[in-house]
Amino acid sequence: MKILLTGAAGFIGSHLAEALLASGLRVVGLDNFNDYYDPALKRRNLTGALQNPAFTLKEGDIRDGALLEALFSRENFEAVIHLAARAGVRPSLSNPLLYEQVNVEGTIRLLEAARLHGCRKFLFASSSSVYGENPRMPWSESDPDLRPISQYGATKLIGEHFCRVFHQAYGFPVTAYRFFTVYGPRQRPDMAIHKFTRLIWEGTPIPFYGDGSSLRDYTYIDDIVAGLLAGLEADIPFDVFNLGGGHSITLAQLVENLGRRLDRPVLLDRQPAQTGDVPATLADISRAGRLLGYAPVTSLETGLDRFIEYFLAERGRG
Repeated sequence: MKILLTGAAGFIGSHLAEALLASGLRVVGLDNFNDYYDPALKRRNLTGALQNPAFTLKEGDIRDGALLEALFSRENFEAVIHLAARAGVRPSLSNPLLYEQVNVEGTIRLLEAARLHGCRKFLFASSSSVYGENPRMPWSESDPDLRPISQYGATKLIGEHFCRVFHQAYGFPVTAYRFFTVYGPRQRPDMAIHKFTRLIWEGTPIPFYGDGSSLRDYTYIDDIVAGLLAGLEADIPFDVFNLGGGHSITLAQLVENLGRRLDRPVLLDRQPAQTGDVPATLADISRAGRLLGYAPVTSLETGLDRFIEYFLAERGRG
């Protein structure tokens, strides 16, 4: 099977690329290496995948219709795993048009190319941000009242709707996966666990938004990859799945946990709660468990230890 993997150089994409290759699949990775964070880090993410002859890297933008047409015509993909997106809740508030162009227009272009060229499967990376401030916890995929409070979350929900419509209109098999705060080695430097670890290690105050009571469901990268691999294998015409850890901890507990593991004092720069940040996330993962066999196995304690080991090794390499 040959797979198009968009966003292949990112945190999740690079781990998934390696897992797909280890399964004996051929992978074409598409990434535009934008400057949301240092493109050199993304290129380093692909070091392992590029050593495998079954992997090909294509640099380009998912909004480029001519590029997609040429790529799909040449490669005869059997499946698309669409991870590419303009990331970040807070940055989306200041540049909503860019987020719409990449996350909505780009997704539509990929869906149309995959449909026209006979792909058997399309997997779409969505986000827990689609739930907004939903008080009915844990969050279930069957909840019809989805009200995202950021432009990023809105674009992901619109992407899900287009996936559903493509399936209904054309019988095109599509599944969507709502990721819950993914962390682990290669995590983006702007994300909480990576950012907090770096600041604690350097003795720099952490921007601490709100009173520390906000809750997050953190999910280790290996569990996310396992869920996507299961989705690729499953025979499901259309569905939406939560991929989360299934438990939450507070911001204050997370920071204290990191400080203890790093054996460094934690300095806080207290700031007001941020627009676009939800007070809590918690995934109901029973649907993914029932239909995909999804069962996260990495505890937060183990995952943090693995991330810190990676972080310190990277610091040692300079």
